[in-house]
Amino acid sequence: MISKILTEFCRQYNIEMSFNVPMAPYTSLKIGGKAEIALFPEEEKLPSLIKFLSEQKVPFIFLGFGTNVLVLDSGIEGAVIFTNKLNKILNITKEGQLEAQSGCSLTKLINTAAKFGFSGMEGLVGIPGSLGGAIAGNAGSFSYEIANVIDSITILTADGINKTLKKKDLYFQYRRSSLSPDSLILRATLSFTVEDSYAVKKRISEFYKEKRQKQPLDKHSAGCVFKNPKDSYAGKLIEEAGCKGMRVGGVEVSSLHANYFINANNGTSEDFLSLMEITQKRVSDFFGIELEPEIKIIGKNI
Repeated sequence: MISKILTEFCRQYNIEMSFNVPMAPYTSLKIGGKAEIALFPEEEKLPSLIKFLSEQKVPFIFLGFGTNVLVLDSGIEGAVIFTNKLNKILNITKEGQLEAQSGCSLTKLINTAAKFGFSGMEGLVGIPGSLGGAIAGNAGSFSYEIANVIDSITILTADGINKTLKKKDLYFQYRRSSLSPDSLILRATLSFTVEDSYAVKKRISEFYKEKRQKQPLDKHSAGCVFKNPKDSYAGKLIEEAGCKGMRVGGVEVSSLHANYFINANNGTSEDFLSLMEITQKRVSDFFGIELEPEIKIIGKNI
C-alpha cells in the first residue's frame, strides 16, 4: 500500500524515486544489499518529503557519497534519502566565508577554497565524502578537522522544520558531533583564514601526495575502519598485531595502511564484519586495547 501512496506523492512533487535498489554501487566499499526505497530530492522538497514519510511511519536514513559506511547484505528497511542533488556552493565572500549545500563533495569545497586562498581544510584532501557526512562525523586528517572551519549549519529536523545551529551547539569531538541521526544537514557556512592561494594549493598538493603514498585511495574501501585510541594509532596497532594483509572472503586488511579494509574480490558485509572482529580481538589480545569502529554500519538485521 505504501508503495502506491509514495509513488503518487513523488510524482506530485517531482521527486526521483526507485524501489529495491542495490546499495553497493552507492557506497565506496561496493558492498550492500537492497534499499526498499531510494529517494533523490532537491533541497526545497525535503520538508514535505520528511513530513510525509514521518506521517506514513516509513523509516528513513540520509546518505551522501556512501563513504565511511558499511551497508549490510540484508539491505535497508524503509527509505534512503540521498543528498546527491544538494551539491551547490551558494555563496562566497572576500572575508573568507563560504556557504554550501551538504551534498557538496569535500574535493569540490577544498579546490574552491584554495582558488580563493581560503585556508583551513587542506588536510582533508583525499577524503571522498560529502560536506554533510564530514560534519556529522567531524572528519579529519593531518591535524585538520571539519569542525575547525564550521561557522553554522542549517538542519532539517525529523518533523520537517528548518533549524540553524552555531558551531558551539554541535559539541564536536574526535570523529563525532552531537547531531541526531534523524536530522539532515541542508547547508553549512564555513569560515576560513584568507591566505595566498598558491600557499594553500601547495599544502593541499603535499598532503595529497603523502596520502597516496600511505593510504589505498584507489581501492574500494570505507576509509579508516577504527578510531584512533588515545595516544596511539589504530593502523599501527593492527599492523603490530600481525593483521596486515589478513583476509576473510573477499575483504582484506590493506598492505599499505592496516586501518583500511579493501573489498578486493566481491566481498560481503559478513566478510567485513568477521575481519573487524578478528582484528579487534588480535589488538585486544596483544595490547589490551579495544578498538572502536569509526565506520557506520547500516542495514536491517535478519
